[in-house]
Amino acid sequence: MADPAAGEHTPRVDAHAHIFTRAMGFAADAHSRPDYDYPVAQYLADLDAHGISHGVIAAASLFGDNNDYTLAALDAHARLRATVILQPETDAATLRALASRGVVGVRLQWRRMVEFPDLSSEPYRGFLRRLADCGMHVELLAGGASLPHLLPRFADSGVRLVVDHFGVPSREARERRDGTDAVLRALQQGHAWVKISAGFRMPLPIAEECAARFLSEAGPERIVWGSDAPFVNWETKICFADTIALYHRLVPDAETRRRIDATAMQLFFT
Repeated sequence: MADPAAGEHTPRVDAHAHIFTRAMGFAADAHSRPDYDYPVAQYLADLDAHGISHGVIAAASLFGDNNDYTLAALDAHARLRATVILQPETDAATLRALASRGVVGVRLQWRRMVEFPDLSSEPYRGFLRRLADCGMHVELLAGGASLPHLLPRFADSGVRLVVDHFGVPSREARERRDGTDAVLRALQQGHAWVKISAGFRMPLPIAEECAARFLSEAGPERIVWGSDAPFVNWETKICFADTIALYHRLVPDAETRRRIDATAMQLFFT
């Protein structure tokens, strides 16, 4: 990994992390079952240790739609925001109440799906409209191969979109290019952002390729950075400092990183 000292600007916002305890109980279809806790106190300690002032908790599919622990963390810590997992029938009053507590969006974890819901029909049509009306975004985790077909459906809905983990780029070059092209089209339309998060989960050349394209073709105003703490399934291979080092390698210019921070502050904290 590159040395974090390679640039002067430490991230101000970690836009993607998970908090949990085993007492929450795993969803029946959880793809991983960590044998440890990563409570909010530990996450805040990690932020403090690296000079990061704000954090955004991403809803984890491992726990289904159990959002209680995340909501309690938001109530206790003004420096945090979060996405949650909700059923598409959720009404506007519930969404407004969640927004008042610091929920900024709803996470759709569709990475392992083969067929996707029809976003132009109920219940998703109304759900996306209600999210937009409440100032929330959709946080989308989906495989890169699906993005050329999936992202235009969100553009038609009017809701803001944050694409997770570089758009989960394929390791196959043509498929990766098509997926990245789709992300860039969404970014350039002005209602979407991409997270350069979890770069350690892919080969370094792919992370470098995608980050370079996002920066050159969309710019830092469409990018946010996230650590993906606590690095589920990678706990013995990576630490928080490594994720910052990788960020500095992907975005070596300190001023560009400041602009990415400004994007995250505006997107999640204003």
